[in-house]
Amino acid sequence: MNQEQLFSAIAIGLTIIAYYPYIRSILQGKIRPHVFSWVIWGSSTCIVFLAQLADKGGAGAWVIGFSGIISIYVAFLAYIKKSDSTITRVDWIFFVFAMISLPLWYLTSDPLWAVVILTTVDVLGFAPTFRKAYMYPLEEQLIFFVIMAARNFFVILALENYSLTTALFPATIATVCLIYSLMVVYRRRVLA
Repeated sequence: MNQEQLFSAIAIGLTIIAYYPYIRSILQGKIRPHVFSWVIWGSSTCIVFLAQLADKGGAGAWVIGFSGIISIYVAFLAYIKKSDSTITRVDWIFFVFAMISLPLWYLTSDPLWAVVILTTVDVLGFAPTFRKAYMYPLEEQLIFFVIMAARNFFVILALENYSLTTALFPATIATVCLIYSLMVVYRRRVLA
């Protein structure tokens, strides 16, 4: 096992550690994730995975693909558990932009444009979750987002080819997860 594969294995392990209690809490009805955020994240993450593979991201891309599949599963659970399913016009706009990335990638033959669009959409897709967590900060598992920030650090270390195409998404998502976590901690203190 080389260094990149080791970092990828650590990142996959952190992904499992983060998602297991999150999924368990959804099943128990303790948390209610925003369905459409997870649909956006799942679809965009799967497309980023393909773009990273196209740019030879190697073992670092594996984690992103794994996360995309799990994110789609979380969206499915949120839907069947009747979680927060308020879908606004802005949510639809984010989803459409995520889907536009595929033809843009095809037309330009450059996966970077897909990653730039999808990273932007993923960050904007956080808006419903930020809105919900700001109002109800106790309905989210803070540790999930902290672990995901750390996980993305290992994703970057696991990359076999460093480029904007391979590193932009995990670096941005790590940053957003940290900002989100700080906002939730702040809101919990304000409401306490």
